[in-house]
Amino acid sequence: MKTLIKNVKIVNEGKIVEGDILIENDLISKIDSQISEEADQIINGEGKYLLPGVIDDQVHFREPGLTHKGDIETESRAAIAGGTTSFIEQPNTVPNAVTQELLADKYDIAAQKSFANYGFMMGGTNDNLEEVLKTNPRNVPGIKLFLGSSTGNMLVDNPETLENIFSNTKMLITVHCEDEATIKANTQKYMDEYGEDIPVKFHHLIRSEEACYKSSSKAIELAKKTGARLHVFHLSTAKETELFRNDIPLKDKKITAEVCVHHLTFTNEDYETRGGLIKWNPAVKTQKDKDGLWEALLDDRIDVIATDHAPHTWEEKQNTYLKCPSGAPLVQHSLVVMLENYKNGKISLERIVEKMAHNPAILFRIEKRGFIKEGYKADLVLVDLNENWTVEKENILYKCGWSPLEGMNFHSKVTHTFVNGNLVYENGKINEQKFGERLLFEVQE
Repeated sequence: MKTLIKNVKIVNEGKIVEGDILIENDLISKIDSQISEEADQIINGEGKYLLPGVIDDQVHFREPGLTHKGDIETESRAAIAGGTTSFIEQPNTVPNAVTQELLADKYDIAAQKSFANYGFMMGGTNDNLEEVLKTNPRNVPGIKLFLGSSTGNMLVDNPETLENIFSNTKMLITVHCEDEATIKANTQKYMDEYGEDIPVKFHHLIRSEEACYKSSSKAIELAKKTGARLHVFHLSTAKETELFRNDIPLKDKKITAEVCVHHLTFTNEDYETRGGLIKWNPAVKTQKDKDGLWEALLDDRIDVIATDHAPHTWEEKQNTYLKCPSGAPLVQHSLVVMLENYKNGKISLERIVEKMAHNPAILFRIEKRGFIKEGYKADLVLVDLNENWTVEKENILYKCGWSPLEGMNFHSKVTHTFVNGNLVYENGKINEQKFGERLLFEVQE
């Protein structure tokens, strides 16, 4: 099967060049200023931009065990409609993916159901070091540790266990950093004042800057002490950005950071209008924090943009503060949110591609993805930067049926998505055949 994309502006590795791209089967076989070869399908990309597919390094697709909120099929379907062609999913499903068998079960489900390419993190607990160490770095992206009780019983708070995991694995360790004791004390303080009816606007003061900084600085200290590779998920404070460096290339960094779309979009002021819909852990913080995150993203202290896509039902999100679960769905809209920031002059297209495709591929050492290069997998997204539309119920594809961005207008649209050389999404229509593959990772001795 040959596909030829003509007359398109190709955004890759810090440059934008106009040209043609030939896809043969699942690979990019030729990139040139003009290709006149015969092809099974020809797509005219005139006036559009071609980007490598987004690689989202942090999603919660809720399968197994929580499939009333979302599942691998529904959420990966939403992902490809938004230009995300690969995802890395987290272990806090039910049961938690904390044994090799449970991890393998998730891969088996995805092999049948995923529209996008997939990888699943192995979960660490206070007592599964032996299982963690059996993880194969060739076909599993890394180990995930929750250093704050965001999610049930996966809290890892035993200092000895942490040191053991950090000292004994060569794999990338990814962490959710919030200090549990600080959060508990803050929660009690607000409960003493408001009882069960704490206003959601205090969420960022309960899951505070101090809670985040205390935990992430401790994790970084441990990584430096043990030489572990550490990736800190969803930074939410300006203060934490001071912990990271930008004076060496990403491939040489042992300690890296991610920011999520929502922390670049919302502030605590938005709790007034969006309430529990924008309740995330870690919390959306202040304008000063948002500005600090943007600054660190653009000066390369922050390496990756992701979503932490975490759907809950509409009904669950209507609960009072203490009962309202944290998290929201974002994977269908992350790219258009960032393209809107491009339109507003905050970030270049080249940098969006770097932070959403190139860097996740480099950081996780993903084989043959994340770039537009000959011989690489043809995971590609065609975008029209001049199309106005609004996020509304009718165009939301998440199983939960809502989005924290509802009512927002965007001025760019994903028109085509390719996964492994297959056109899986075209102008609102999804090819219901599934072409997602297991992500593979280069192992460095």
